[in-house]
Amino acid sequence: MKPDVAAELDPPSFSARFRHLADTVDRPALIFEDTAYTFRDLDDSANHFGHQLVELGVSLGDFVTIAAPNGPDFIIATLGCWKIGAIPQPVSSRLPGRELEAIVELADAAAVVGADVAGRPTATVDGVGGESEPLPDAVSPAWKAPTSGGSTGRPKLIVAGDPSIYGPNIENLAAMTGVAGGKTLVMPGPLYHNGPFIWTVATLLDGGVVVLLPRFDAEATIAAVAEHRAEALYLVPTMMQRIWKLPDDVKFSYDLTCLERAFHLAEPCPAWLKEAWIDWIGPEAVWELYGGTEGQSATVLDGVEWLERRGSVGRPSSGEMKILDEAGDPVAPGTVGEVWMRATGRDTPTYRYIGAVAESRDGWECLGDLGWMDADGYLYLADRRTDMILVGGANIYPAEVEASINEHPAVRSCAVIGLPDEERGQRVHAIVDVGDDGAVVDDGELRAFLGERLVAYKVPRTFEFVTEPLRDDAGKVRRSALRAERIDAAS
Repeated sequence: MKPDVAAELDPPSFSARFRHLADTVDRPALIFEDTAYTFRDLDDSANHFGHQLVELGVSLGDFVTIAAPNGPDFIIATLGCWKIGAIPQPVSSRLPGRELEAIVELADAAAVVGADVAGRPTATVDGVGGESEPLPDAVSPAWKAPTSGGSTGRPKLIVAGDPSIYGPNIENLAAMTGVAGGKTLVMPGPLYHNGPFIWTVATLLDGGVVVLLPRFDAEATIAAVAEHRAEALYLVPTMMQRIWKLPDDVKFSYDLTCLERAFHLAEPCPAWLKEAWIDWIGPEAVWELYGGTEGQSATVLDGVEWLERRGSVGRPSSGEMKILDEAGDPVAPGTVGEVWMRATGRDTPTYRYIGAVAESRDGWECLGDLGWMDADGYLYLADRRTDMILVGGANIYPAEVEASINEHPAVRSCAVIGLPDEERGQRVHAIVDVGDDGAVVDDGELRAFLGERLVAYKVPRTFEFVTEPLRDDAGKVRRSALRAERIDAAS
């Protein structure tokens, strides 16, 4: 007879909550590459992995770096960390060795999953199965510790301020994301990123089903929604664009009427793209969230509200936000400034950094975003402060230029950066991904196309065409690295 560990804590730990689901829910929790895994499958495997971590010397509060790709191994490793009170610290499985080593050193990880790092124990998930004796209930002091390079490219850990306790924080997240009540989520994003990680965790801990893709594929994503009648879908605008640019006879052949909430986040969404999705699946089903991994504050709105406030990312649904100028003074509604945030309704911080220091002022913090608020408190984003381009005294926001370039049917993605210019300080340079087939488009055609959408000084002076993706599957792009590469090559 297994102990009723679900009753040991109230509210229960993540580990106890998951064991309770394993004991009471007899259906799939995870579907990956057409194989279904029950809560029991995952819980038994996590027990087995947790014992391995203990044998390697991992203990309460230690970081465990998880460099596994999307799949059941990633889920099992995460659950196994919580089983013994360790802190899962996810990273990309494709990180270059030196970058991985830097993160592992920063975390002082007690073990590494999915990669070999000199001087650190390697833990291996032995597939699904391998039932072991239940572990004593444990609570991780932080339930996650994702990494972020931000605009600098220097890694930092963002350690959650909450322990692995299944309470209102996770229940509210499940309700907000639309997965509460045992619903099905299609997850095409990489689990090492914060958004996919928390969407997946919230779904599993609420007793829902996660249909996990090994990587993002436009048609496979909507095919999974249709096949599994998923109510929830995680997206970033890069994914939305690639799905929307599928041939009409492909994308419209899938029945997406089951979707209740298709959430997008992580990068600005061009208005034309959002409108296309609203027209396709309905304004009630298109949702947006803006906030940082740090979790001080977040805004949420659906497509109905967005149509009334076109371009907004909503009003704060948690915490507070305000717009300040460079001197730290409040600006008038409609004036672009820095977005500052602070958490409310709690006695402890929402996070702590390892490897960085927060930009703070009188209890408020800034993540480097620029934006403005209207008179009713709705937030509108401009861009990242470090990415803004200054041309002859005029501020140009790359996201605005990128949104216009991305409208062109031959463009898969793009990145706009500022390069040095002796006459005007900087010039707008566009790096344009035309896809694997190298679709034919030239400077003149793009300039004419953009001339109908942008004022002249915002149209890039130079274009560079590439065939490799500029953004990862989470929609992230390091403009600072792209800028540095081109400056170095020109010197």
